[in-house]
Amino acid sequence: VQLQASGGGLVQAGGSLRLSCAASGRTFSTRATGWFRQVPGKEREFVAGIIWRGTSTLYADSVKGRFTISRDNAKSTVYLQMNSLKPEDTAVYYCAADTTSYSIKYNPSQYDYWGQGTQVTVSS
Repeated sequence: VQLQASGGGLVQAGGSLRLSCAASGRTFSTRATGWFRQVPGKEREFVAGIIWRGTSTLYADSVKGRFTISRDNAKSTVYLQMNSLKPEDTAVYYCAADTTSYSIKYNPSQYDYWGQGTQVTVSS
């Protein structure tokens, strides 16, 4: 499975961005997709996740109510709609695929494939 993340950029506080994670290759093996973010000197942290069966989603408390994760099965793409952005949302955002189970995991080490990351910068 290959993942291509895109959609990052520079936005003012209160603005919105939509990230995309397009999968190719053995996409049928994907069970769940997660979005993570990382700033220099800190560990990669879970942002949101979605499973590829049913409607289950999960969000970090810090983004709940502001971010929405969704998927387009036909396009093998997962989106992260980010609204009401804050300067503390500034990070490199990564998408990841889990091919082992239909459950959303917080631990990045439990994901099998990763996209290259896309930078999100929120100015105050």
